[in-house]
Amino acid sequence: MRYKNSEKIYEEAIKLIPGGVNSPVRAFKSVDKQYPIFIKRGEGAKIYDEDNNSYIDYICSWGPLILGHTNERVLKGVREAIELGSSFGLPTKKEVELAELICKAYPSIEMVRVTTSGTEATMAAIRVARAYTNRNKILKFEGCYHGHSDSLLVSSGSGLLTDGYQDSNGITEGVLKDTLVAKFGDIEQVRNYLKNKDVACVIMEPIPANMGVIKTSKRFLEEIREICTETGTVLIFDEVISGFRVAFGGAQEYFDIKPDITTLGKIIGGGYPVGAFGGKKEIMELIAPVGRVYHAGTLSGNPVAVRAGIETIKYLSENKDWLYKELENKVIYLTDKIEEFSEKYSVPIVINRVGSLFTIFFTRQKEINSLRDVIESDGENYSIYFNTLLDNGVVAPPSKFEAHFISIAHTQKELDKTLEVIEIAFKRIGERIER
Repeated sequence: MRYKNSEKIYEEAIKLIPGGVNSPVRAFKSVDKQYPIFIKRGEGAKIYDEDNNSYIDYICSWGPLILGHTNERVLKGVREAIELGSSFGLPTKKEVELAELICKAYPSIEMVRVTTSGTEATMAAIRVARAYTNRNKILKFEGCYHGHSDSLLVSSGSGLLTDGYQDSNGITEGVLKDTLVAKFGDIEQVRNYLKNKDVACVIMEPIPANMGVIKTSKRFLEEIREICTETGTVLIFDEVISGFRVAFGGAQEYFDIKPDITTLGKIIGGGYPVGAFGGKKEIMELIAPVGRVYHAGTLSGNPVAVRAGIETIKYLSENKDWLYKELENKVIYLTDKIEEFSEKYSVPIVINRVGSLFTIFFTRQKEINSLRDVIESDGENYSIYFNTLLDNGVVAPPSKFEAHFISIAHTQKELDKTLEVIEIAFKRIGERIER
């Protein structure tokens, strides 16, 4: 692969943009690259960079492109929306249609507010939970990422872990004091934190995917639900990634557990900037202009993003009987073959997979269940894996702390091509281990 144009663009970018990128994980630093590839376009399961290299894409914009790039149904809706106007700062009928689709898919959501990002959705969800309970403290889990608002960056995942740290500078002592952190899966820690009934909410990824995919015990979620109910603590499921991804009704359908508030993003915008938070009517009616919890945004409910989300969700709804099983089967096909390569080339790995997402951990451990397990996995082997794939026309997440995503646009031919390249990577890693 030639990356001459990407390198040239990066040299200009670092003069104008911190680190040359607008989101840290895009810098490719943790996979030993001097500069990232710059993308020009996408189509189906592929993306194309500024050097006209093509790649089979397993990032899928970090989840929302479940239908693949430039899906014709989504594009048709977006074209129609743009021709009517890009933004009004006033309500539209389509916002109501999107809200209806979300509430129908998620029975725990009786009312919903649309935002411009997942970060904004989780930030607002925390605020309304504090108002509802009249409590200040929140409880989150280490390694889980809920966006970049202050209180949710404590012991966080995703890009922070990629850059080698878990907290951000610029957060006040007061915020740190009010943010409690538990180890994911440790129910006794949760119980101890909530017993004094001074915690406003527990916010969690019901299926963590921002320290790589971590498998969740249904019983763990059930016990958290029970403790939150007993203590009057609001349970927030951050389904920005898992929503409409692991099942049409997200992780709460997958595990049959209802939270009090749900945050959504990614797929509900069909690849365009959008987020949402919703839940019980008695909680949501605390939000202005009905109540006194303020949330606003000029681009909240942007008509272009809303239309893209409507078309995506409608497609998923119309095809959910086969679509989610097909996505899961594609992941199983890939990961079963990868496990065969692991044995063939003596490369120890653990693969965690749920629905249409998975993570490969290069490790001698038997299981990966916590942030500590993930941190101890082999970053050098992951770099070899990433760079071998990239140089052979496949793009995986540029961090061992992220998930691979599959879309319905990934064909059998593309899956098989991917496996050919992955085998090359495992052969190289096996040779490194032998040395």
